[in-house]
Amino acid sequence: MEADTLRNERHSGFIVKQDGMQESTQGGVVLRSLDEVWQAATSEHQLGAQCRLGEALVRHGLSEPSQVERALSQQTKGPHKPLGQILLNNGDLVEADLQIALATMAGMPVVDCLAIQPQDDALRLIPINTAQRMRVLPLMRKGSILLVAMADPWHRGVTDELSFLTNLRLVPVMALPGTLGQATLNAYEGLDGRLKQAGSSDVHELAAVLEGEVPVARPSDGPSEVITESSSTLVRLVNTMIEDAIKRNASDIHIEAMSPHSKVFIRFRIDGALVPYLELPSPYRAALVARLKIMSDLDIAERRKPQDGKIDFSRFGDHAVELRIVTVPTTHGIEDVVLRLLSGAKPLPIEQIGLNERNLRAMKEIIAKPYGLVLICGPTGCGKTTTLHSVLRELNQGDRKIWTAEDPIEISQPGLCQVQVNARIGWTFAAAMRTFLRADPDVIMIGEMRDQETANIAIEASLTGHLVFSTLHTNSAAESIARLLEIGLDPFNFSDSLLAVLAQRLVRKVCPHCGQMGVATQSELDCMLHDYLLSARDNTANGRDMVLAEWRRRYGDGDGRIHLHHRGPGCEACNHHGYKGRMGIHELLVVDDVIRQQIRHRASAADILTTSLQGGMRTLRQDGIDKVLQGLTDLNEVMAASNA
Repeated sequence: MEADTLRNERHSGFIVKQDGMQESTQGGVVLRSLDEVWQAATSEHQLGAQCRLGEALVRHGLSEPSQVERALSQQTKGPHKPLGQILLNNGDLVEADLQIALATMAGMPVVDCLAIQPQDDALRLIPINTAQRMRVLPLMRKGSILLVAMADPWHRGVTDELSFLTNLRLVPVMALPGTLGQATLNAYEGLDGRLKQAGSSDVHELAAVLEGEVPVARPSDGPSEVITESSSTLVRLVNTMIEDAIKRNASDIHIEAMSPHSKVFIRFRIDGALVPYLELPSPYRAALVARLKIMSDLDIAERRKPQDGKIDFSRFGDHAVELRIVTVPTTHGIEDVVLRLLSGAKPLPIEQIGLNERNLRAMKEIIAKPYGLVLICGPTGCGKTTTLHSVLRELNQGDRKIWTAEDPIEISQPGLCQVQVNARIGWTFAAAMRTFLRADPDVIMIGEMRDQETANIAIEASLTGHLVFSTLHTNSAAESIARLLEIGLDPFNFSDSLLAVLAQRLVRKVCPHCGQMGVATQSELDCMLHDYLLSARDNTANGRDMVLAEWRRRYGDGDGRIHLHHRGPGCEACNHHGYKGRMGIHELLVVDDVIRQQIRHRASAADILTTSLQGGMRTLRQDGIDKVLQGLTDLNEVMAASNA
């Protein structure tokens, strides 16, 4: 009777004890000690012996001999099926028992993950999200070897990715079925929050650990060991650097050195300005660059030519961020590296990109038209892509087909058909435009007008019933028109297609936490008035009085005093910079009949600007000064970002 009870309670090679705990029917099959697992996994004579599946099942008490004999008989009579599959079909075996038997046959240790406490050093190497996604649990690290329990230890893709992530030699063992999920949660739950994912440690602590792992050579010392890209601490430092850049909303990471023996300087570009982040001793420069090349699949041996590529950071951390990497050879065989973060941000509502009331109203009227050409101009990094996607967001209501050709795709939107151009294979902006015109578009966004061919196709598309958006690298709205005429566009077609040109710049906003409000002095008002009127081509005293009176009415207090928001000393909220975030300043040139006539007669940029100002356009500097008076930024930012 007792034997029958035990037989009935047998499940997956276990006997259920009175206290609810499980015990292996064969103590040597399932390991519950980290030392035993390490010894079995690294031993030259691993668990198991070369035998058939049936013998292994009987030896470990997972099947009865009669059940195996019956299955073998069925195998010889009917269509050939694996023995394990026949036993499963007969109900004589469960999937977990079969996995255990196959593992022991192959000499693969089977580990009860719930009975083992993994080492913290091993857990830190793999983020919890990655461990759960890959169904693995890091158990132990010794030297360059990482012991990992896996649901499927024969999955080559998982083992290769983990080896690449950790830069360690992976030794897989099989997790006892049913134990891995809960064991993973238990293991990571015991770690401090900053250790739950690789690279979440403080970067300065990691740098100190890195320096401790490999001594830095001094001039008086002999040869010193050189840090390599496989150092786990270096891997975590690189991950931490990228994650810190994401947290600080940095747009770029710059890694540079002045000479082979100088320190490595790492700086972040935040809100358009470079700020120091970290300094590393010179011996770590080569390993740092090599690690970044490995992450982006570049040639680590090539140091004489520039290289560019991309890093999908979701492979190494828990942030779905893509980075564009460029390596540039400099003097003395040094390579500088620049990483641009392409965060896949969501588009802003058009009301939140900084357009003033007049420009916002005009822009909405323009994009409501069924066809025509709208240009956004400005230097690199001035927010043109953000503005374009905000406009497309306004149009993306499900009733239009919207195609975009971009390089790179920085912002994604559901409902848009977005294409990444690749000039190396001939997939250029012009080629994309031709394809789009055969794909029944309503709206087309072309990332940049780089040549006459692209510009001509865009104009033809706008004249044949499509609304086309694009960008130019020019300084002002009027100059954009003159530039396109100079590259050879037909002035009649161009004048008929062009609806508007929006020039823009980005300025930093004064930190709302530490910024200091104060009454504007007369000298400050005089300075702003001079620049405002100079930009408007109006230096008359009458114009000065009218503008000042308008400012006092719109921005002044009850006594007519105007308050300005000055940059503060810095605080935690703004990382002690005094500025937090950026906003756009704009000039919107709306094409009317007078300007169309000027385009057809190839008028100069100065003449077009004068006509636009007479029509009510405000220049970049005027719009910026208005935002200074609103307390959003300061005059220094506006002066630096705009021309008179």
